[in-house]
Amino acid sequence: MNAKAKLTVAVCALALAAGGMLLASRSMQAQQNDRAKQIGKRLMCMCGCNQILTACNHVGCQMSAAMLKELNERVARGDSDDLILQSFVQEYGTAVIAEPPTKGFSRIAWFLPSMALGLGLGIVILVIVRWARHPAAKLAAPGVSAERLEQARARADHETEE
Repeated sequence: MNAKAKLTVAVCALALAAGGMLLASRSMQAQQNDRAKQIGKRLMCMCGCNQILTACNHVGCQMSAAMLKELNERVARGDSDDLILQSFVQEYGTAVIAEPPTKGFSRIAWFLPSMALGLGLGIVILVIVRWARHPAAKLAAPGVSAERLEQARARADHETEE
């Protein structure tokens, strides 16, 4: 093999190695972006929009841009998810967490909606059962004759025709 062929092989090998490193770098960057998006879904934007950090759609929102930049930097450094979340909690308070933790006193936030739904459903069922037992016709005021009731209905019909 002459020098020119060796040089060509070396250049091709370097190009392949550079291409492989570029693909590996892009793959690693894509993994970091995916991880940052997953963590960002667990955080709230603190601009007051009450939206998830990665879904804040305010044009020119300075708060979400700064928070996303900080999130990407921490992911690039290799910080753990819990460490990243705790640093945001320390900086912005517990309001930055999108969902309440499932331990301690915060469990109430998970159980209260289902308890309220169950209580409301129970009240509705109770009212329906009571109405079924005592129809509205039987609940007419005592001492009102059927004739007088019919006159009142006719008058109401006449007044609401216009």
